[in-house]
Amino acid sequence: MGKRIRFTPLDWFLAGLVGASAGYVFHRVAVDLDYRWNWPAIPQYLLRYDAAQGRWVVNYLLEGFLTTIRLSVWGTLLATLFGTVMGLARTGPRLFYRLLGGAYVGLVRNTPPLVLIFLFYFFVSDQLMPALGITYLAEEAPPRIQAFLAVIAAPPSMLPAFLSALITLSLFEGAYITEIVRSGIQSIETGQWEASAALGFSRRQQLRHVILPQAVRRILPPLAGQFISTIKDSAIVSVISVQELTFQGLDLMAATYLTFEIWITVALLYLLLTLSCSLVLRRLEVLYRRP
Repeated sequence: MGKRIRFTPLDWFLAGLVGASAGYVFHRVAVDLDYRWNWPAIPQYLLRYDAAQGRWVVNYLLEGFLTTIRLSVWGTLLATLFGTVMGLARTGPRLFYRLLGGAYVGLVRNTPPLVLIFLFYFFVSDQLMPALGITYLAEEAPPRIQAFLAVIAAPPSMLPAFLSALITLSLFEGAYITEIVRSGIQSIETGQWEASAALGFSRRQQLRHVILPQAVRRILPPLAGQFISTIKDSAIVSVISVQELTFQGLDLMAATYLTFEIWITVALLYLLLTLSCSLVLRRLEVLYRRP
């Protein structure tokens, strides 16, 4: 049987204090601020009926929400790849790789993400993308390929900004994941390394069969927090006109002046995404705890 939860007088007092504070804030917004709420206008910015297609389609806020999901998913995958590779480099036996990993972490973690976004935006979109011909290939691709790109990433016209944001977000979050992976590997007892070496395992076999399975259990909780941080940090790419949720909220607020309704809706959409990710990662953490 689970432990029974009992509320103390202090708990009731704190709950009452939180409720009173919420009521005071609501009173200030609803009465003293003289703000005219217009919640019925919000659903039309989530979904709209397209008479030409004869069906409901996503509108501004849900379009931004889907872009945030794409950016977060690809950013998380690439950040995990960068972080794992650099984490292994930082714990490797070769000095050059350790210095390379340390330089990457030190440079990225001590540079503001806004500066990194602008640097990569002007470099990737103005120099790298034209040199590789990616923009030309995307714009000249068949309609089916363009539609596929729009589903998994962005339309061809927005692809340079999307890739710039993706690279920046991945490198920035990957620096933190590098330290998580490094600390997880270094937390494994020396005896595990010595025992596996005595069995004739190479370093790669030691990592694959002995060290990493134990390290994953230890790094999963902080890694889950970093994944959620990636979702929240994706909002900063709105400064380079990536049409994710925050950008769409800003654009819509400037056009409608529905300040509180729009930002509360944006906050709820972010909360829906982060809570869903948190529940999935918590389930994975429970599975990894099983012997």
